[in-house]
Amino acid sequence: MTKPALIVIDVQKEFFQISETTTQSLHSAIEVINAAIVLFREKEFPVVSVQHINESIGLKPGSPGFDIPEELEIAPGDLHIHKTYSNAFNKTGLADRLREMQAGPLILAGFCAEYCVLSTYRGALDQDFKPIMLQGGLASETPEHIRFVEHISDGVTFGALKSLSG
Repeated sequence: MTKPALIVIDVQKEFFQISETTTQSLHSAIEVINAAIVLFREKEFPVVSVQHINESIGLKPGSPGFDIPEELEIAPGDLHIHKTYSNAFNKTGLADRLREMQAGPLILAGFCAEYCVLSTYRGALDQDFKPIMLQGGLASETPEHIRFVEHISDGVTFGALKSLSG
């Protein structure tokens, strides 16, 4: 029997420095993501944190920008994945770990909607998972891109997610 997993992608301190619009978008997304994290913990469903590494800009474990912001409710016991590509499935072992946990469908949230989150959505399809975007849980420097990604992807609102899991 599979159970849904929440995949939180690239919500890292570095990305709050991009612009005021990005900062606002991230804060807004974190509110929805945190609500989903609480729901997933209540149901004992997996929560996965994905963090991006980009050595050329100094974004790596141990650097302040690499860290998850304190307001995001990711726990040490959650699955933590580090990636170097936009697609969180590319060379990370994420697919194998999710299969071991019998996870599916995958609820995706995070930054940046049109880059790493959408790439991971497509990567999940390539790995025969069922990805679903968490509406309101996506962030971007360009708000119109969030709407576009939500439009072209399967999605679920937090309210619908809450009612389906109860």
